[in-house]
Order: sequence, then C-alpha cells, then structure tokens
Amino acid sequence: AIRPMRRPLVIMSPKWILRHKLATSSLEDLAGGEFENVIADSIDPDAIERVILCSGKVYYHLLEERISRELDNIALVRIEQLYPFPDTELTEILSVYKNMKSIVWCQEEPINQGAWYSSQHNMKRVIKDINSDLQLTYVGRESSAAPASGYMSVHLEEQAKFIDEALSFDN
Repeated sequence: AIRPMRRPLVIMSPKWILRHKLATSSLEDLAGGEFENVIADSIDPDAIERVILCSGKVYYHLLEERISRELDNIALVRIEQLYPFPDTELTEILSVYKNMKSIVWCQEEPINQGAWYSSQHNMKRVIKDINSDLQLTYVGRESSAAPASGYMSVHLEEQAKFIDEALSFDN
C-alpha cells in the first residue's frame, strides 16, 4: 500500500509569538483556512490616515500599543511572504485606504538587517501605482553590526521609541 506523504510543519518564529494571546487561530481557520501572503487590518478603511506595513512579531507590539492608545486611524498591514513579493495582494489591500496620508515600513531589526533593504523596492513600486504622492518611509532601529544591543533595557527603550514613532504622525 502506498502511504500518503507527510510534510512536517516548520515554524520559524520566536516562542514569544507562540504564547501571545492575540496570535491565535480558530480550529475552522486551521482546518479550512489557507496561508495569506498579506493580511489586511479589520479597522474601518475610510478612517485610515496612516498605514504601517510590517512582518513578524513587531505587528503584535504595534497592535497592543494601538489598542492602548485607542487609535482608529492607523491600519496595520502584515506582509507574511516577502519573496516572491505579493504585489497583487498588497495592491488590493492598500487600494481601499482612500484617505491614506502616510505609509511606513516598521521592523524590529536594525535598518541594515531584516526585510527593509531586500523588499523596499517592491513596496515602493506598489505604493507608486496606487498613489504616486505617497512616500514609503522606514521606522525601526538604527543601523547596527549586531542584531541586538545586548542589554534588555536598551532593547526595550529602542523598541518603545520606534513603536511610538510608527504610531505618531509627527515624523
């Protein structure tokens, strides 16, 4: 008898996300859902003035802070697949934000690491096709030779600074 081929589930994620109360899926999603290359926000698109593009666990830091500040004019759009870049899906999602005045890429990694350098040209191309007046800007840690400062207090201070910058309109 031929046995069906089984594929292992590989999760490349910090344990922090696996334990996070907001990072959950229903059994129906797991059984009948599918992988989404880009995940839209559920907030009213007509109220959105800023879109924050992100990937990974920084989304949950942004979401928690947006909830605590009671902001309803900032959308968090998660890009879950960076290559091949999901141009079509991102275009469809960003096109609904008719009142968008600014758009940023936010990442936890320093600017010279993470997805910014390898993916910004793709994001900029999509944004230009939607609204050529918008400029994608970077929000995150400054350039660094190491992925982390080495001190938890410095790490948390840097994180609070870039989360605040992403959720503020004065930059």
